[in-house]
Amino acid sequence: MFKKILIANRGEIALRVIRTCREMGIKSVAVYSTADKESLHVKFADEAVCIGPAASSESYLKIQNIIAAAEITNSDAIHPGYGFLAENAKFSKICEEHNIKFIGATARMINLMGDKASARDTMKKAGVPIIPGSDGILETFEEAEKLAHKMGFPVMLKATAGGGGKGMRACWKPEEMKELWDAARQEAKASFGNDDMYMEKLIEEPRHIEIQIVGDSTGRACHLSERDCSVQRRHQKLTEETPSPFMTTALRKKMGAAAILASESINYEGAGTVEFLVDKHRNFYFMEMNTRIQVEHPITEQVIDFDLIREQILVAAGVPISGKNYMPKLHSIECRINAEDPFNNFRPCPGKITTFHAPGGHGVRIDTHVYDGYMIPPYYDSMIAKLITTAQTREEAINKMKRALQEFIIEGVKTTIPFHQQLMEHPDYLAGNYTTKFMEIFEMKPIEEK
Repeated sequence: MFKKILIANRGEIALRVIRTCREMGIKSVAVYSTADKESLHVKFADEAVCIGPAASSESYLKIQNIIAAAEITNSDAIHPGYGFLAENAKFSKICEEHNIKFIGATARMINLMGDKASARDTMKKAGVPIIPGSDGILETFEEAEKLAHKMGFPVMLKATAGGGGKGMRACWKPEEMKELWDAARQEAKASFGNDDMYMEKLIEEPRHIEIQIVGDSTGRACHLSERDCSVQRRHQKLTEETPSPFMTTALRKKMGAAAILASESINYEGAGTVEFLVDKHRNFYFMEMNTRIQVEHPITEQVIDFDLIREQILVAAGVPISGKNYMPKLHSIECRINAEDPFNNFRPCPGKITTFHAPGGHGVRIDTHVYDGYMIPPYYDSMIAKLITTAQTREEAINKMKRALQEFIIEGVKTTIPFHQQLMEHPDYLAGNYTTKFMEIFEMKPIEEK
């Protein structure tokens, strides 16, 4: 087992990993930028190393600084969390070259799954259902235009290196395709340094349902059921739940088997997520595979009583998985609390938290790195907390969430708490009747000042 793990990340996920390390008797090392000097992950780790200035390009994305921090602290493993370098094949490879265990996928696995066109081709060969579309990268617009007419509109233009909704454009009419093609390529080039494109048939009224998997060094994998992530804004998830209100026992069995097939086809090692689009007829199609822990992993932990970070560490240390597939025994919902103003187009609101009171009680979990007096820096993702409620039924979990949101007090900055309060009252959400298009019909209602 590892003696010391460096966490190459910040905020709540860094603190989350530190907690499991402590429970396992493993020393932890936090790395931080100058902007994160007062963050809780720095305070609670056994050691902390400053790796650069506020800009992530000069700190959390600076591979040589992180490797240097691991070497001077004699860390024998690195946990990348999510985001930043978590799915960076070069980083995984460099860790291996420095005899530091990367707690995540190998460079080969990341390359296979990180490139969307490559992942699609790999899954097709493995027999996993994929969305109809181009075979690999489209070399020219003319090639894309010809295929779009053959498949029929609408189509989805996608950057092969894309993520977070960047480099994606839905095209409904032939006459708007050239403009959307150029815009998607330019955005992809600016965001990822790669403007390669591919195309898929646009699935109308889809749900975004993902399957959590874990694979070990023997090539075996198991699944830990699903999460419904369909409530999204600009392809960024806002809330998630498990089990999905759209799921059936038969569909879960099929999707779970497909996710295991996807994992075992590349001998995947570690925790990962196979993401699917599911149409209104419950046909499902492979979308992508995330070769890391997900933001929303706590709801899976809550419904099956399973520490996914601990499992990541055990698998990385060579411990085989049980091989058992897990089914949800409870219902869990996560609301992402962001420092954003939901009444002003979700504009980011960094600044100082003057009051912070977290809700509590049975079935309420808070994952956060902030506190009274904490200064939210403007340089990183705006998520400051995850509020998770768990109960015997979906209705009980929603009622518990309503109560917890009412208790959650954050002053000094705007947050998305009012959005989640209104979401928990929306009739379509309450009925489980929502798709990835839900936010296109959702409107924030003004709140009267008390």
